[in-house]
Amino acid sequence: MATILQIETATQVCSAAISKDGHTIALKELMASNIHAGSLTLFIQDVMAQSGLQFAELDAVAVSKGPGSYTGLRIGVSTAKGLCYALDKPLIGIDTLQMMAAGYLSSNPDCTGLICPMIDARRMEVFTAVFDQELTEVAPTDAKIIDPESFKDLLSKNELVFIGDGASKCADMLRNKNAVFSDLNFNSAAHMSRLADVAFAAGRFEDVAYFEPFYLKDFVLTSPKKK
Repeated sequence: MATILQIETATQVCSAAISKDGHTIALKELMASNIHAGSLTLFIQDVMAQSGLQFAELDAVAVSKGPGSYTGLRIGVSTAKGLCYALDKPLIGIDTLQMMAAGYLSSNPDCTGLICPMIDARRMEVFTAVFDQELTEVAPTDAKIIDPESFKDLLSKNELVFIGDGASKCADMLRNKNAVFSDLNFNSAAHMSRLADVAFAAGRFEDVAYFEPFYLKDFVLTSPKKK
């Protein structure tokens, strides 16, 4: 019986939700560039108002921990940690790619293939993993540069559903009768509800003092080109 505030900022989607016993009861989100810093706390206030709850009534705070955007993850995790400190609530970290796969399966319960979430990492690189219908990892999380040989073994034996903002750019490279591409967005705090509830029941909490996002790759600072 857990009531959990959920935060997703790993991509261009800024999203906050409230779940109760694994079901989403309030949601506020928007897909736009560079809005996380200015919008996240407002979205959190919005979902608290939607749910009619006070912050003290929360049992935990869950945050999408990555991989994903360096800046987005810093904002989301910093906000979640601040709330946990202030409210003395436990922190739950949710794998972003697994959350995306959970979202796809909730919309496609009859799916019999494997799910491959992809987060755009520029050029032909994506942050990706592969999950089965039980959300068990079939291929580990990786920063993968996509070429025609990518996922060849899995595609020879399974339908593979590619989702996320990195999937569309890989469609031409991954042409295969078993490759399916979805244009829908599954980066949403709403898709954390079941995963967060299971983690809460199992007592899988993060150390608030030392928890860091899962960046997967080091942050690289680039300088703008001179005019």
